Amino acid sequence: MAKILITEDEDSLRMFVARALRLDGHETHEAGDGAEGLEKLSEGPFDLLLSDIRMPVMDGIELVHQASAKFPDLKILLMTGYAEQRERADDLATKIIDVVQKPFALPDIRRAVASALAAANSNAA
Repeated sequence: MAKILITEDEDSLRMFVARALRLDGHETHEAGDGAEGLEKLSEGPFDLLLSDIRMPVMDGIELVHQASAKFPDLKILLMTGYAEQRERADDLATKIIDVVQKPFALPDIRRAVASALAAANSNAA
């Protein structure tokens, strides 16, 4: 299965998502902010970056810009609970697969990740 980095500053949500994705057989790694996430990406390779947009230290938008510059083949899926943050992600359309709206249920995030990974695999084929 896939190796996924989850970057989310809310501990309980990060652990919830990681546990859900491990149920699908994925290997998960976690970071509490964008700067930590960027460091962990260097320990890769990762198949997918799943990141919140709104975080301290380095937000998800900046993380996407830096991660896509350093790892151009990395697939990126963003999450946000704020409509204005989703609009900020519009300029990232060529760098991300999608933006998942919070709050989401367990099946929603699992489906979004499966879809992102399927898109990643079809692009690689």
